[in-house]
Amino acid sequence: MYQTKLYFAGFMAMVSLPAFAADVAESAWTATSNIAFVTDYYSRGISQSWHKPTVQGGIDISHSSGFYAGVWGSGVTPNTYVDANTEIDVYAGFNGSIAAVEKLGYSVGVYNYFYPGASWRKYQALTTDKGKPSGDRFTTSEINFGVSYDWISAKASYTLTNWFGAEKATGWDGSTKGSVYLELNAAYPLPWWDLTLVAHLGHMDVSAKLQPSGFPNANGTPGTYETNPDYMDWKVGLSKAFKIGSSEGWNAGAYWVGASNNGYWGGYGGSSFNGRTNSDGSLEVKNLNDSRMVFTLGRTF
Repeated sequence: MYQTKLYFAGFMAMVSLPAFAADVAESAWTATSNIAFVTDYYSRGISQSWHKPTVQGGIDISHSSGFYAGVWGSGVTPNTYVDANTEIDVYAGFNGSIAAVEKLGYSVGVYNYFYPGASWRKYQALTTDKGKPSGDRFTTSEINFGVSYDWISAKASYTLTNWFGAEKATGWDGSTKGSVYLELNAAYPLPWWDLTLVAHLGHMDVSAKLQPSGFPNANGTPGTYETNPDYMDWKVGLSKAFKIGSSEGWNAGAYWVGASNNGYWGGYGGSSFNGRTNSDGSLEVKNLNDSRMVFTLGRTF
């Protein structure tokens, strides 16, 4: 399996994209499933679970031609995705190799994020629509293109929709279609104990900024928080594949993850939009980009 999410465990969390089947003598198609427990669901450097543990799992199919498709789900926090407890991702694409250069490969794909039951209209403090709750769902679609060489890879993802519901109706200064996420990943097999050194560096460039007047403070005055959500994120750690008795397909990992821009992700971006407040009536806020250790335990079937 080629994992693109280890804490996203993959927006990056344990989402797995299928690689070519090693043996396609019986069938050109291969189906796999995966399940994982993570101590914190980090996606692209930002906690999606309010720094709480959750369970994740998915099903993938792949064809010997390089085509792949899958469905993956994870628990998320309703404090971020208002009234949603689940994220469901649906994706498809094609993996290929470049014959002229050994170990050089490429991938193209489409990725869709869904949050059943969630909507910005359920955030009562968001009243840019003539005093009424505003906005739409958090549903987001991306296209992506990647290249890989041996144990290192790079990928660019481009949003075809607004970025998780960020638009003028939700207090931004324009559409966030065309937002770009760039990432560089490495999975280097170490010579000891079947360990793999995992490293990641990414950059999120959102194509609009938040308008302070769009999201008032608890007393109704314009917000005074950082309005630019762009950030860098990182991950470094170790993973280990192992078996328990005759049960194969197990994997455990320990990763140090986090992101920059505390002003936004420890401010408005880290706010609870689902009614959680402090004793003074202000929104409860967490630093969702905090650097911390994340542990994962999973199995592929």
